[in-house]
Amino acid sequence: MIDLRSDTVTRPTPAMREVMAAAEVGDDVYGDDPSVNDLESHAAALLGKEAAVFVPTGTQSNLCAIMAHCGRGDEYIVGHDAHTYKYEAGGAAVLGSIQPQPIDLAADGTMDLDVVAAAIKVEPNGYHFARSRLLCLENTHNGRILPDDYVKTAQQLARDRGLSLHLDGARLWNAAIGSDRSPADVAAGFDTVSVCLSKGLGAPVGSVLVGSDHLIEDARRWRKMLGGGMRQAGVLAAAGRHCLDHHIERLADDHNNATRLADGLAAIDGIEVDGPHTNMVFIELGQNDPAAVAQSLAESGITISAGPTTRVVCHLDVREDDVDHIITAFTSAVES
Repeated sequence: MIDLRSDTVTRPTPAMREVMAAAEVGDDVYGDDPSVNDLESHAAALLGKEAAVFVPTGTQSNLCAIMAHCGRGDEYIVGHDAHTYKYEAGGAAVLGSIQPQPIDLAADGTMDLDVVAAAIKVEPNGYHFARSRLLCLENTHNGRILPDDYVKTAQQLARDRGLSLHLDGARLWNAAIGSDRSPADVAAGFDTVSVCLSKGLGAPVGSVLVGSDHLIEDARRWRKMLGGGMRQAGVLAAAGRHCLDHHIERLADDHNNATRLADGLAAIDGIEVDGPHTNMVFIELGQNDPAAVAQSLAESGITISAGPTTRVVCHLDVREDDVDHIITAFTSAVES
């Protein structure tokens, strides 16, 4: 099967399985798993930060960051369609008593910074409101790379108004490759950055949160409270380190495949294509029944999450020669 639902569906490569099997391990809660320690120090250096903590999921990574920045009764400002607000089960509010202040999010992942500025709660009479503490951005958002000038302007606004900055960089690696910049450059100016290892990079599980020594120390305590304290996690950390060493540059292949896929799909009558956006293509199926299209594709060995707008994602397990098959199958599904 060719699974286009997400870049989270990738499976460990044979080389990755070998390093997992050979990984040195210890008890990470005690801080003596050498493979975890190696991953954390390497990720921190790669992203230009002082320290890092390895966590099971991106959701937990973002939550640990928000709770490290904000206290009970504080708020974080975030896009209304951002992952940290919409797709993480309300964890900051439920578990951290931290109020989200959602702001309309444009298709390119940006918020109107005048609206952001107006939403920041300040003195006098600040005790009427949840205290604004944190601005959260997301890069990439639906595959779209945040414009660098926007990021710098947003960061300056936050600094001027006394807010900290967190980046949900689950696909920061795609942003770096897609903009021909280093991961540290994309992460620059943020107090904390969450990066995922189990999306485009292809590790079986895990994210890393990076930031200053004191923020990561706080985040590590929150990780424990949230059930993320792991024991012999080196077998997972070794997969993450392998990804950082071998799978970042190859993301360009996914971007190239997405470009070829978008071009091919755009030539099919009856559908509209938005993209490519790094490794993602968005399809409007028009008058075609999404369920029928999905069923036809399944018969050709292709899995999608079909809807009025269908996202297809290129990743480690989608080969260049798969793209022609996908285009042919879509053509047949739409014409049938």
